[in-house]
Amino acid sequence: MAAPQIKYTRLFINNEFVDSISGKTFATINPATEEVTCEVAEGDKADVNVAVKAAREAFKLGSVWRTMDASKRGQMLNKMADLMERDYDYLAALETLDNGKPVSCSKGDLDHSISIWRYFSGWADKIHGDTLPIDGSFMSLTRKEPVGVCGQITPWNYPVPML
Repeated sequence: MAAPQIKYTRLFINNEFVDSISGKTFATINPATEEVTCEVAEGDKADVNVAVKAAREAFKLGSVWRTMDASKRGQMLNKMADLMERDYDYLAALETLDNGKPVSCSKGDLDHSISIWRYFSGWADKIHGDTLPIDGSFMSLTRKEPVGVCGQITPWNYPVPML
């Protein structure tokens, strides 16, 4: 298998690829050959702060995401799965190059990730609150909605399903 062309080495923040604020990079090593595959942007606290600020803006009341119809959000999540299927062989080769696992395992990871995206895309317009019985002449309503921004530390050997 030929090594895939590495297309992106920058951080992805606020829907665009950007250099790290510090300008630092680090080498990604091919575990099979111990050669440098490429240099990628090294994110640090300042970059995380920019990403968290962008995510908070995206979740603000009145934002595009918060006012988007739930069915449209589901379509967008499904689109991610479509794009992963479109670039399936490239992503599997890239995953194998990055962490050294067999291509068959990388494809299994991709299959798992795609199924996760499809599963949650189906829930986007099905998560809703409840009307709960309570004592007296009152009514209790619940509404489920995003609470805020979360972060994730991604394992080196299983990153694709963590998207």
